[in-house]
Amino acid sequence: MLEKINQPNDIKNIRPEDYRILAKDIRRFLLQNVSKTGGHLASNLGIVELTMALHLVMDFPKDRLIFDVGHQSYVHKILTGRKEGFKNLRQFHGMSGFPKRKESDCDAFHSGHSSMSLSTALGMAAARDINKTDETIVAVIGDGALSGGMAFEALNNMSRLRQERKNLIIILNDNKMSIAENVGGMSAYLNRVRTQKEYVEFKGNVEQSLSKIPGIGDGLIRVLKKSKDSIKQLFVPGMMFEDMGLTYVGPIDGHDIPNMVSILKRAKQLQEPIIIHVVTKKGKGYIPAEKNPAKFHGIGPFSLKNGEVIGKSNRPSNTKIFSETLLQAATDDPKIMAVTAAMPDGTGLQKFGEVYPERFYDVGIAEEHAVTFCAGMAANGLKPVFAVYSTFLQRGFDQVLHDVAIGNYPVIFGLDRSGLVGADGETHQGIFDIPYLSMIPNVTVMAPVNGKELREMLLFALHHSKGPTAIKYSRGTAESLYEESFEEISFGKGQVLKEGKDVVLLSVGNMLSESVKAIQMLKEKGYDAGLVNPRFVKPLDDKLLDRLAKKYSCIVTVEEGILNGGFGSMVMQYLYSKGYRGKIRNIGIEDQFVEHGSIPELRKMLKIDGENIARSVQKWMEEK
Repeated sequence: MLEKINQPNDIKNIRPEDYRILAKDIRRFLLQNVSKTGGHLASNLGIVELTMALHLVMDFPKDRLIFDVGHQSYVHKILTGRKEGFKNLRQFHGMSGFPKRKESDCDAFHSGHSSMSLSTALGMAAARDINKTDETIVAVIGDGALSGGMAFEALNNMSRLRQERKNLIIILNDNKMSIAENVGGMSAYLNRVRTQKEYVEFKGNVEQSLSKIPGIGDGLIRVLKKSKDSIKQLFVPGMMFEDMGLTYVGPIDGHDIPNMVSILKRAKQLQEPIIIHVVTKKGKGYIPAEKNPAKFHGIGPFSLKNGEVIGKSNRPSNTKIFSETLLQAATDDPKIMAVTAAMPDGTGLQKFGEVYPERFYDVGIAEEHAVTFCAGMAANGLKPVFAVYSTFLQRGFDQVLHDVAIGNYPVIFGLDRSGLVGADGETHQGIFDIPYLSMIPNVTVMAPVNGKELREMLLFALHHSKGPTAIKYSRGTAESLYEESFEEISFGKGQVLKEGKDVVLLSVGNMLSESVKAIQMLKEKGYDAGLVNPRFVKPLDDKLLDRLAKKYSCIVTVEEGILNGGFGSMVMQYLYSKGYRGKIRNIGIEDQFVEHGSIPELRKMLKIDGENIARSVQKWMEEK
């Protein structure tokens, strides 16, 4: 069947009796390709039939389809003629794992973070009506993403569409999962809806019966429809969506293509916003993914036979070191609390939740709430640790500034995936955390260079933190370089790892290995370079910087982050304000978003790998 899908709308030429064969072919195609490249598998296996139904009803690229987060857009890419791109999925200069407008006109909007689809769709609907065009706009949002506050803000605003009689279709893809199993009130609400399907049939039967009553039947039906306490209100607790101005349909089987096609065609004709509640199974069609959808949410290359990841390192990851250290510390300190935003597995906090369930909080996809929730605990004497991906804490910037930093509450942020993360691309690169955190008063930012230092920094923060503290660590295997040279951590103090004569490199966190390579290359060129581990990005170690300024005529900072507002700019500002007359040069990422690819490839492209660092330093040393 897939041989017949080569461009947008080709699916309309498939006979209805062949839909199941096509769905099976798509799942086989996904498994064969994602097992080689890695990617988001379980969510795409679960959305096959739903995406097919959307493509059978919609007309691309005229109509607009917005995927919340966007990691479940693989099937959409297949059906819009991008099969060949899967050979290089998420590879350097290859096809993105997320929707990209520059990749295809059929991708209506770039995405990567959660809970954005409803606001985007509402904006597109407003533009459609102003421009007097007639495209259909559909937003596909998961039940996990619906727990995000931004989605509720959009729902609240959406009631205006009903008043103005404007069409907008929202697909609630309910698979009981985000990355991990969903938690909270919204999840409980949808669970009650799923288990009370009978209200749909009951409502229809009541209306049919009433209509047969001579003289008064039709009037009673009109009263029921107008009443806020309608049949739906009686049988579905709260009927939240209808109360917010949305026509609600469901729940329906998300793997029943003919039924979904029928409902979508009717939804297109409505002159009001409608939410279609679709129940799907995450990981459907591949038993290992069905049994463990969290593992297969985002996975590297794996064996199709048993589902095991290929080439997995035996050395501990930074995530594991952080989570195990936190768990050990919690044994002796009952005030330590662990918080995650729907990512207990990704941040390593799953075990903490099993051992100390009363001290573990998964708040759902709600980073803003998580930050202020931690502030409330810290204000009353607890020690909250919020483990979160660097790129996702951006969503809680206002809360870090206003709710945590102004009160100077000792909240600890474990910034996982800080720096380049590779295959997920622009939306997930953790390269902005130094600028956005360092600008906030009272915030301490620490960057360990190896696994031992990460462990000791977390313990130091737990025992000595007087205010908000962020510890930024990279994705993947923990570094072991210079672990034997570890010195006890002292607040705001860096460590000289190697003395030199000609130039010194101040290497932040996970850039240590590249800096070591550069120093070796510089040695071969006749330059004796020193190496410093700043440890603290903020506050700067003023005394150490003063000493380096007296010894070296060239000081180079190295960081895997945006230069604008980064560590290097802070060092430069300080030293020049003190009258330093030597050269200060900064190595980092220029003002840009960084595409997907392996970390070595991206570092080389950005000229922050060892070879390019050495080349840049040599050039600066030769300048008059």
